Amino acid sequence: MNPHSKPLAILTLIAAFGLLAITGARAALEEPPVLAPLVEDGTLPPMAERLPDQPLVVDFEGSDKTIGRYCCTLQMLMGKAKDIRMMTVYGYARLIGFDSNYDLVPDILESFESEEGRIFTLHLRKGHKWSDGHPFTAEDFRYYWEDVATNEELSASGPPQVLLSNGKLPKFEVIDSHTVRYTWDEPNPAFPLGLAGASPAYIYKPAHYMKQFHKRYADAETLEKIVTDGEYRNWGAVHTRLGRQYRPENPEMPTLQPWQNTTKGPSKRFEFKRNPYYHRVDPNGQQLPYIDEVVLLMGSTDLIPAKTGAGESDIQARYLNFDDYTFLKQGEEQQGYRVLTWRAGVASQISLYPNLNVKDPVWRDLFQDVNFRRALSLGLNRDELNEQLFFGLAKVGGDTVLEESPLFKEEYATAWVHNDVETANKMLDELGLDKRGSENVRLLPDGRPMEIIVESAGEFAEQTDALELIRYHWEELGIKTFTRSLQRDIHRRRFLTGETMMTISKGLNIGLATPDLNPEELAPVSPAQPNWPVWGQYTQTGGKAGEPPSLPSAKRLLELYQSWRQSTNDAEREAIWSEMLEIYSEEVFSIGIAREAIQPVIVNAKLRNLPETGIYSWSPSAFFGIYRPDTFWFAE
Repeated sequence: MNPHSKPLAILTLIAAFGLLAITGARAALEEPPVLAPLVEDGTLPPMAERLPDQPLVVDFEGSDKTIGRYCCTLQMLMGKAKDIRMMTVYGYARLIGFDSNYDLVPDILESFESEEGRIFTLHLRKGHKWSDGHPFTAEDFRYYWEDVATNEELSASGPPQVLLSNGKLPKFEVIDSHTVRYTWDEPNPAFPLGLAGASPAYIYKPAHYMKQFHKRYADAETLEKIVTDGEYRNWGAVHTRLGRQYRPENPEMPTLQPWQNTTKGPSKRFEFKRNPYYHRVDPNGQQLPYIDEVVLLMGSTDLIPAKTGAGESDIQARYLNFDDYTFLKQGEEQQGYRVLTWRAGVASQISLYPNLNVKDPVWRDLFQDVNFRRALSLGLNRDELNEQLFFGLAKVGGDTVLEESPLFKEEYATAWVHNDVETANKMLDELGLDKRGSENVRLLPDGRPMEIIVESAGEFAEQTDALELIRYHWEELGIKTFTRSLQRDIHRRRFLTGETMMTISKGLNIGLATPDLNPEELAPVSPAQPNWPVWGQYTQTGGKAGEPPSLPSAKRLLELYQSWRQSTNDAEREAIWSEMLEIYSEEVFSIGIAREAIQPVIVNAKLRNLPETGIYSWSPSAFFGIYRPDTFWFAE
């Protein structure tokens, strides 16, 4: 039975009614004014011919959304050139995506079927086209599979993890021009999730465009000239650079997103124009998006709150924090925007990550001792941190799922989070850390003073403020604390090499987790995890680098993660998640401080169809993506 049959049936029904409406009133379809001249002179076909045979009808029923109008430019502020990728995150056009209930449903796909959790058949929308008008077909999937994913010159490390089940590749089949199938020997629940992510796995490419950069298809002399003129390393570098979909830097690259980049970088201003062949329509059959153009203005991240307060952004949450709220609220009426108070969807607004793989053997033994981690957690006064940092408006708790998650249990959130300095000191004494030196600082087994250096990427002022309070809290435990701010890339290299003792950062991206979501953050699977980077590196590389987990609890988390990767139903996945959440909370592998802090979202007073309250989260909602920015519109 197809586990997605219910939402699929609903969407199919909606699409059917929408298609009838479109078919019965094609002449009534109103072209976006910016496209009308192109239709009139024959540059573009009319809307009815640009849409797929069965477009995705966005259902406004049960929401506050209203039918909008075509117009206008929406402006946002970004801090770095690579932030151009946020247009892909926010646009949130995916083969399969999450709906407002966090169920997986077809989006770019017309439908999909799953058999035994290991056979996935994907059905494309007939008549669907890339932004340049070329048909989107099974050839785009074949090209990616045969000419990119399994081509060692383009994918030296092999296909992405979502295309592997127990380390094995699937059998890929083209059933017909609009149907492809992936078959694994064992279940692969990570596959549909990978397609739906904020940073999705792209298992297709615009073959008609990319073949000019591939040595199998391109004229050798022409391709060599492109390599030479562009000063690329080789043809593979050309193909990779010009074929990026998540980070759409190449304005010539066709897209399936609601807006397409038209600016060649580097630039301080990136303009994204509407995709005239976009696959979604509103309940009246009008093609989305409503907004003609999105402009990203690049600048210093430090200036974004001030620029937002001056009315320079039509919708902004990125680079804004709770401590910006009061300032932003003051300019609300004068600058013509509203300040919405959404909630942060991370598991904890601030978390501390002891590096269990730190190079120093004495500290490594301590950080790997659960009672040491618990003592550090009990030594924090979270109520004081909440009052000082968030005016008491957040919730104290551990680094685990939020109450909105169906996996939430109170014991996860409250494990080892109460402030108990007496118990914490007793636990430290029992660990043999009962000797004190000058300034009443405890001594390590080798006689050194207990001094923890906490490092950060230096991106959030609230983390700096938190560390000032944490320093006083841990002084009561006889532990001296110092802080160091580093650039993100340098910081990641340091904790992987064991230089970093402890990291302060955002909590896990599992706040809104459901059984269908991948529990990878709860197990050592990646070198980007600051609490066990070397173990994560070992898992990611299949043992080619790093070291295997040495703690029984970490080993168990990895076993459970692998079990999830082989699971076939929600009951299995829920049981796995529950055990992993319990282990992670009890073992205090990260020390959460405060949850569900207010996330200010600044919105132009004329912008419509954005909810008054929402959850601002990377996963599974892709920040604004799940709220469908293609339906946002400006009132007159």
